[in-house]
Amino acid sequence: MFASPKLSKTSKMPAKSWSLPAWETCPGARDDNDKPVDACEGCYALTGAYQFPGTIASREHNLADWKRSDWVSVMVASMKRAKYFRWFDSGDAYSVDLIRKIHEVVKLTPHVQHWLPTRSYKVAKLWQALEAIDAEPNCVVRCSSDSIDGERLSGYTNDSVILRSAEDFIPEKGYSLCRAYTRGGKCGDCRACWSKAVQTVAYPKHGKRVNPKQFEKDLYVV
Repeated sequence: MFASPKLSKTSKMPAKSWSLPAWETCPGARDDNDKPVDACEGCYALTGAYQFPGTIASREHNLADWKRSDWVSVMVASMKRAKYFRWFDSGDAYSVDLIRKIHEVVKLTPHVQHWLPTRSYKVAKLWQALEAIDAEPNCVVRCSSDSIDGERLSGYTNDSVILRSAEDFIPEKGYSLCRAYTRGGKCGDCRACWSKAVQTVAYPKHGKRVNPKQFEKDLYVV
């Protein structure tokens, strides 16, 4: 018998999340040669604290745990006092059965605003199931672009992009820049990722390739 789901509480976000092992549950992260797409190269969920034994164990636990018959009711109970929830701060929606269960959780928690970032839109059967969740008023399925130069997706209501530099940022309606880098890597009071009204969220590329202070400075000269 499994214990309750292992929920994550990352330092950046105002809400808890539920995650799976990265890469092995990320069908949309691979190119035709089974290599990581540009945006997934150097994935944060395969480095740093995500490689701590306890973190790995919790993701492996969830990979098995979601298949039990009472998983939906347990997840709903865990969100009793939640206002926001994120699915997959690592891993992705790799199974139609899992997506359908997540859909049930979303429907049974109308008081919670759900955010589900994904690259599984590339797999037809997975996207069909994800579209059904996206139709719920309290969930935004945000499709992640593979590009790292701000290239937006077409044909999807909500998406996200990665920016290599400030030159890739397009200040227009429906396009929101993630400014967590100005707040010590935290969301603060921003909830753009959870909002259906925000068409595209743009994230400055993580890691040593982008200097947050320089990125902020460059925004005002682009």
